[in-house]
Amino acid sequence: MFELNSDVEWYERVRVEALSDDVRLSILRAVKNKLGFNGACSALGIAKSSLHRYLSGKRKIPGNVVKKALRYLGKEEFESIVSDWDRLRALGVVGKNGVIDYGLALKILGLASKDEYLKNAILKFVVQEFKDGLRKMLGISFAGIKFEWSGDFEYFLMERKKRRKVKDPETLKYYKSLFMRYLQSKELSEKLIDYVVNHPNKWLRNVFRHYIQYLYFRRRISPETFGWIMEVVPSRSYRLDVRPYQISLEDLRKTLAFLKENHQLYYTIYRVMLESGARFEHVLRMFENWSPRETIEIPGLDIVTRRLVCFVDKGFCRYYMGLRGSEKPCEWMYFSIETLEILKIALPRHVNRHQVTKYARRHGLLLPKYLRKVSWRLMVKTMSREAARFIQSRFGELRISEARYEDLLSEADEHYPRYLSFLNNNTKLMK
Repeated sequence: MFELNSDVEWYERVRVEALSDDVRLSILRAVKNKLGFNGACSALGIAKSSLHRYLSGKRKIPGNVVKKALRYLGKEEFESIVSDWDRLRALGVVGKNGVIDYGLALKILGLASKDEYLKNAILKFVVQEFKDGLRKMLGISFAGIKFEWSGDFEYFLMERKKRRKVKDPETLKYYKSLFMRYLQSKELSEKLIDYVVNHPNKWLRNVFRHYIQYLYFRRRISPETFGWIMEVVPSRSYRLDVRPYQISLEDLRKTLAFLKENHQLYYTIYRVMLESGARFEHVLRMFENWSPRETIEIPGLDIVTRRLVCFVDKGFCRYYMGLRGSEKPCEWMYFSIETLEILKIALPRHVNRHQVTKYARRHGLLLPKYLRKVSWRLMVKTMSREAARFIQSRFGELRISEARYEDLLSEADEHYPRYLSFLNNNTKLMK
């Protein structure tokens, strides 16, 4: 999906003051239908009587309420509300006989220079609806360019690519399988671009975009060609609407019990994820690169320590991962002394992440990707959110400085035993 600034959510670019009363009412009704009357009141922070008055037209809907409401709508839902053809007729842009008032339409286009959201919407529409004309205008050519997987492309993905590099061997292997199946030896063309855009596996878009970046890096395509293709082929999209994660503790108990009985290795993975709140891929990386006796220095700090530090009297250990920079962060991984005893037997060991997920689906178990969410939900019941964010390496939410690092490390060490006690005694999850 075309975005001018991917760091800014779409709804933050909407000028609420430009929305008519009818549009505001439609937005509020859409949120009420999605969340329910009581849910909408809670999400928007308004009284039930106020919502009733807004919906009945007795009171004008304030801008701050509309701004909150937009967060609970998907971008497509919002655009379907504001792009009503009848509204264009009412404004005089389109006459009753279907004739367009060019002067008024061009004035509306001129407003795009003053409104970022409108500019973004117009550019997206032009890219999607007039891509052939746009390509010809820019003089874009694809002649003679073929897709060929090579060691140089692999090196680009792992080391030279901007933003997030592809460091996980399993991800690289998956990308290569998609490339060889759908792109290898294909010539770059509009037909291939349409094929990728409409392919049911959205990960193919990512692989395609990576190769286009590689071609641009190697100066095999022009800046105009690169820019046009990157706008036409959206990255793998994620819906921004509210997705409830209704995960019951009983499902978690059943999953752990099944794995403990039938697959000790996968049980250990789930156990570490629940105790640490770490991402699935980071737990698997620790399994493969397990080196507890290694001495390390924490970058930017005067801290030299063993990679594995245990507090036997408190019943837990923490293992230093030190993943920062272009990767998803993972500083320390916390787990119990009991879990350490299991790890000593099982590690080091390579585990295929896709096989774990397939096994969970086949047996109707809780998928591993949900363990981090469950852990967060339980962890914040036993400690401050700041300490929980540090333990789970949610540094984007925490933004710690070097001066605060040791304080948070000490706070996390102090409160973490409460979390283990909560797991063991209150929920009986690890029994």
